Amino acid sequence: MGHWDSAEGRRRFLSAYDAAFAALPEPARTIDVRTDYGVVRVYRFAGTGNDTAPLVLLPGRASASPVWADNLPSLLRLGDVYTVDLLGEPGMSVQEHPISTDADQAAWLHQTLEALPEKAFHLVGISIGGWTAANLALREPGHLASVTLVDPVFVFDDMPLATIVRSLPAALPWLPKSWRDGFNSYTAGGAPVKDVPVADMIEAGMRHYALKLPQPGRITEERLATLDLPVLAIIAGRSVMHRPEVAARTAERALRHGTVRVYPDASHAVNGEFPDRIAADVATLIGAPEIV
Repeated sequence: MGHWDSAEGRRRFLSAYDAAFAALPEPARTIDVRTDYGVVRVYRFAGTGNDTAPLVLLPGRASASPVWADNLPSLLRLGDVYTVDLLGEPGMSVQEHPISTDADQAAWLHQTLEALPEKAFHLVGISIGGWTAANLALREPGHLASVTLVDPVFVFDDMPLATIVRSLPAALPWLPKSWRDGFNSYTAGGAPVKDVPVADMIEAGMRHYALKLPQPGRITEERLATLDLPVLAIIAGRSVMHRPEVAARTAERALRHGTVRVYPDASHAVNGEFPDRIAADVATLIGAPEIV
């Protein structure tokens, strides 16, 4: 199972998590949901628009709920928002049993949604959170009203070899912090990450948390074509996590009820670069009133 390398490593991550979390609005409620695989941390934020099912936001690898700080102000105009710390990743969720398959990944998230008071949700995931959202929609779609995939990995294209090669040193915890910062800057289009609270949290998670999750299975076009709910695919035009033009064409071909939006100037850090544009596209997808 996923675990911290030491008590000191966990303390360092929690300090960085708290610093990054300070940029979020005050949660209306903090919920710990017990599932068959562990306890999932969920935060509920009260929105100003309440004519739609709540949004549920899934973060990327090692980023947890604070990665959505730039997005919450505009998304909360659409309605209530939940954020989830992915189980088996660094964050406030606590893995207690092995997660061995893609079906397990869907099971813990389905159980989490079942424990929340609403019956339907608009699921939004970025990067590996996008894969997690698509995986749930294919296996346990009962609670989903729509799915938004923000530059997802392993969904519309494979990860380029160059990115895999660059990620390998960053995954070695004994290498200097600069290696992990360098990879995180690379995925963010070269943006500086020094003294950025979310980047510090991600680096601390990469350094001190040992992931024990299965490699996500690439989702085929044939399976994507079976999705029977509205899907918004947002592709970052400068993403290094897939080939953007290939990903966009795949999404356009495969999604029966899909809307594909390419943001030409966006990197894989698209959620922080274009938060209001994402909120406007999500509003259109879910039929929420236009946000100003």
